[in-house]
Amino acid sequence: METAALIVILVICLALFFDFTNGFHDTANAMATPIATGALKPKVAVLLAAVLNLVGAFLSTEVSKTISHGIIREDQITPTEFLPLIFAGLIGAITWNMLTWLLGLPSSSSHALFGGLIGATLVGVGVLAIDFGVVLSKVVLPALIAPFTAGVIAFVTTKVAYAMTRRYDGKPDGRDGFRWGQIFSSSLVALAHGTNDAQKTMGVITLALIMAGWQNSTQDDPQLWVILACALTIALGTYMGGWRIIRTLGKGLTDVKPAQGFSAEASTASTILASSMFGFALSTTQVASGSVIGSGLGRRGSTVRWRTVGRIGVGWLLTLPAAGLVGALAALIVAWLGEWGILVDTILAVAVVGFMFWRSRRSAVTSGNAMSEVAASGRAIKVKRNPPPTRRQRIVQRELARATRAAEKEQKRVDAAARREKEGRL
Repeated sequence: METAALIVILVICLALFFDFTNGFHDTANAMATPIATGALKPKVAVLLAAVLNLVGAFLSTEVSKTISHGIIREDQITPTEFLPLIFAGLIGAITWNMLTWLLGLPSSSSHALFGGLIGATLVGVGVLAIDFGVVLSKVVLPALIAPFTAGVIAFVTTKVAYAMTRRYDGKPDGRDGFRWGQIFSSSLVALAHGTNDAQKTMGVITLALIMAGWQNSTQDDPQLWVILACALTIALGTYMGGWRIIRTLGKGLTDVKPAQGFSAEASTASTILASSMFGFALSTTQVASGSVIGSGLGRRGSTVRWRTVGRIGVGWLLTLPAAGLVGALAALIVAWLGEWGILVDTILAVAVVGFMFWRSRRSAVTSGNAMSEVAASGRAIKVKRNPPPTRRQRIVQRELARATRAAEKEQKRVDAAARREKEGRL
């Protein structure tokens, strides 16, 4: 019993550390675009995101129920079998989170968590312990549909925003009012992130408590102290700021301007909030990335950097299996070594995380240099040295050319008549 209690405590500590990495990994989802356009100063942005993540964590528990009473059939597994597997799954999720943070890739913390838990469960118990119907309906399908949907919404919203304000085309800061809108829309994304991502850790801890017999399996909602601990931890992680990923989303995919930043954030927030309501454990990172790409396609003169999109896409595809593989290896060590395997896993995890953190210090990205190459102006539209004319400008140019030709023709006729009259006098 003492060993089981120790494992539960380790699982809770590891889950909260995952929650912390989730926070700084996903700060970019809400604050990359307002930082890029200058709507918010970097440190103000991450502080605002942290506070709203904290508030959002108290607004819903539907996603938590998906984790604790959905993916894993906990009624078919004994606590002594499953508690070490939760521990191993969290190691897989944390390892992948740290690796993608080091590389500056906005990957899915959610899918890393699911992959780690699924991989560990497959090794420790077997295929029958996974409810693949829930995995497909509430994890895989939303992962495929949500980024595309968010991208389409952002594309349309950006087109509408620029069409409604096209009289400002070419003027510096012509759509500066959208910066104020970005403060609201980015805040809404941060709030939505709290309603979705913080709950995933709540679900894991609740699952561990149920398996240990510390919570009744019929109680769907996480306990108040679990909600509070997860909310505070993800808020702290958010405040730390994942500046590497903020740089990628803020300027790596496309040059974000205020109008398209507002459109991307509005699309991201609406998609995440709708998913939270239905209990879909959505990847907020994928939604935010899809929105930024859609807004980039929707702004005339914008360039989407497809090579970076390709890198992010590969990261998305690898997240679930890669985290699952690490989780499976950690579970295999536990299966071979028993209780000593948990100690070995802990030492290996600390070593890997420590190495990645040390490696990141060699090329540190901070609030001071994350957006150093982003122009402070945030023009209404990307103005080139020799920009192509807009549709309205082409129409005006044609009308001017037609009027000029008509005037020249009339002048020639007048000159010819004057010449004939002069010759007649002679």
